[in-house]
Amino acid sequence: MTSLIDPVDLAKKLIACPSVTPASGRVFDQLEEALLPLGFDVHRFTVGESPDGPVENLVAIRGSGSPHFGFAGHFDVVPPGDGWASDPFVPVIEDGRLIGRGANDMKSAIAAFAAAASRVTEHRGTLSFLITGDEEGPATFGTPAIIDWLVEHDLKPDMILIGEPTSEAALGDTIKIGRRGSVNLWIEVPGTQGHVAYPHRADNPVGKLARIVAALDSVVLDQGNDSFPPSNLEFTDIGCPPGATNLIPAGATARLNIRFNNLQRGADLVRMVEAVVEREAPGASVLAKISGEAFLTPPGQLYDLVVSAITSETGIAPALSTGGGTSDGRFLIALCPVVDFGLPNATMHKVGESAAVADIETLANIYQRVIERALA
Repeated sequence: MTSLIDPVDLAKKLIACPSVTPASGRVFDQLEEALLPLGFDVHRFTVGESPDGPVENLVAIRGSGSPHFGFAGHFDVVPPGDGWASDPFVPVIEDGRLIGRGANDMKSAIAAFAAAASRVTEHRGTLSFLITGDEEGPATFGTPAIIDWLVEHDLKPDMILIGEPTSEAALGDTIKIGRRGSVNLWIEVPGTQGHVAYPHRADNPVGKLARIVAALDSVVLDQGNDSFPPSNLEFTDIGCPPGATNLIPAGATARLNIRFNNLQRGADLVRMVEAVVEREAPGASVLAKISGEAFLTPPGQLYDLVVSAITSETGIAPALSTGGGTSDGRFLIALCPVVDFGLPNATMHKVGESAAVADIETLANIYQRVIERALA
């Protein structure tokens, strides 16, 4: 008889494996050791070269054929930072909360789904884990590499649940049915260094950059729609090389991020910024990186499965949201419908990150209901 997995115990084992992005090695060992006795075929592969790689990924498969239900997640965590009351990679339970880096985002969710899979030993079709070591970082060789592996092995899922912490005030109050797109842009305005008393012998880039910032800051991209809030453009850094108070700098730079809804496309937004920069400062350069396009999962079976499981277990009717940051759903949507659902997210990325033990246990119950209904 297959032994059941305790979601909190497994979460503690995963947290005890330091896995600042990109994750590799021991944390994957722990999940593999948990899944092999449950009848999963575990495949681990490392891809990519520096600077965005190498990255370790894991795909675990149980069963065959349709329907294929996949659970996606990531083992990598952000750096812990200073100010923890205890070692962030030595999990502790205090006042009913599991504390440690990754407790909230998102090792506990992976543990909860493994626990759920240990309870549903017989099902039709295919159940899979799609776990990457790089979601918090560049993600170049993370989930995109998992997608390539699935396509190569003809294992396209029919539905995917991502265990990101989506709940707000209480477990089950929010699921993510889509995500905004994101594009980062770096602007460099060249100038000619010189003495401030002789401006005619120099070329000051600061005024040009100021005009670019003012022009872009005044842009209204859209008003949003029924599924998404308005797109927004935010400057995240403005600077020039440090120098004397009487020195005109040789260059000035700015960095900005645009979070956009499904009324926009990343490439179009990049072209818009490039046009403004060229108009206000001919010769300036723009470097852009589109992290992902906006996506929306239309109502259907996946919605119904997750919402009914949440409501049956908690009595809560979850809000369907597209707010917040992005997730690897931006890649996985190319395969099938995707929904994000997990723990309350108040402590994600924070010093003292934690999750309520009761929530982890309830999340495992919800995931169990999802598996049973998806592969009944």
